[in-house]
Amino acid sequence: MAKNIQAIRGMNDVLPAQSPVWQYLEGTVKDVLAGYGYDEIRMPILEQTALFKRSIGEVTDIVEKEMYTFEDRNGDSLTLRPEGTASCVRACEEHGLLYNQTQRLWYTGPMFRHERPQKGRYRQFFQIGVETFGMATPDIDAEVILMTARLWQFLGLSDSVTLQLNTLGSNEARARYRDALVEFLSERKDQLDEDSLRRLETNPLRVLDSKDPQTQAVLVGAPELHDYLDDESREHFSTLRDILDSAGVKYEINQRLVRGLDYYCKTVFEWVTDKLGAQGTVCAGGRYDGLVEQLGGKPTPAVGFAMGVERLILLLETLELIPAEVLQTIDVYVCGVGVGADKAALLLSDRIRGEHPWLRVQTHCGGGSFKSQMKKADKSGAHFALLLGESEIADGNVTVKDMRGGADQQTLAQADVSAWLAEHVN
Repeated sequence: MAKNIQAIRGMNDVLPAQSPVWQYLEGTVKDVLAGYGYDEIRMPILEQTALFKRSIGEVTDIVEKEMYTFEDRNGDSLTLRPEGTASCVRACEEHGLLYNQTQRLWYTGPMFRHERPQKGRYRQFFQIGVETFGMATPDIDAEVILMTARLWQFLGLSDSVTLQLNTLGSNEARARYRDALVEFLSERKDQLDEDSLRRLETNPLRVLDSKDPQTQAVLVGAPELHDYLDDESREHFSTLRDILDSAGVKYEINQRLVRGLDYYCKTVFEWVTDKLGAQGTVCAGGRYDGLVEQLGGKPTPAVGFAMGVERLILLLETLELIPAEVLQTIDVYVCGVGVGADKAALLLSDRIRGEHPWLRVQTHCGGGSFKSQMKKADKSGAHFALLLGESEIADGNVTVKDMRGGADQQTLAQADVSAWLAEHVN
């Protein structure tokens, strides 16, 4: 017997019982973004490998270890996108959306990284990303942070996430800090973990992210990034903080927050939670003014963020914040038993949908006894079942059964059922 084919490790199916929660989260995010005037952009999931090597950095963990890269039949090196920012920049530059223009864009879709799968972290994972272009002032940094804060309000997460904030300064200031950090750490190599030793040669700022307790103890005496900031970056960061303070958005300054990608400068931020164990970051981003030029365009200021869909859903489920109506997928279940009942049930259902498109109506198909149909009506989670037997069809009536509230069963004229449902289904 042939072996059953299963999904690739770390690439998961979203089953029908889970889909309503995904739709709820995605719909809520979409509504918030629309309220701020952001437009959707959709990019392909396959890009030229060079795009990510040039944007993310060839000596990052993502490029060195995690990308799904292969040669196609033409011998071109292609990569499943590991993140969305580079693809968005490529699309905007290719289609002329950046020259003398400002853009506020968002996207959603799967990303791919060959990491060790664990709860909340998968090899195919979904992100919702926001990118803005053409605005160099700190008000747009503030706007994207305020937008995420409003999203947490909508989702009920405001008390469960904390904003961590930092500034990396200009590229020149960061380079000066990098040199000072390398000098400090090079004198203490014997105290660093293996990953930090490798990063010291390739991407030393990532050493600040180390989870190794001994390395963290070494970093206590390391140079402070903010001592190397240029005046313009200090002013930018001060103005951003003033806006957030005025808006009542609380934050923590975390000078160890550097983000894992080479293209960030000035503002960086993360929204973190302590409700999910080690997987604590639910949204992260920052400013990347040099990336467009790095990819061949003209110098363009930019700021954005990305949030992990699976991790946000896990947080909502852990905190039991998914509204009950989200899981309620059917309002009315229509049953028919007897001669002509199948046809009558379909026609009644279709008439109800036509008069009330917002109602979720499911018609029983496939036959079966009254008892078996009622079992399926109950399993569907519907508020009401509409029953059509031979006597109801002959009299032009329908029997209404309350499946959740326990009210008495009643008989209505078919002509009146739509108005009755409009009044009784929330």
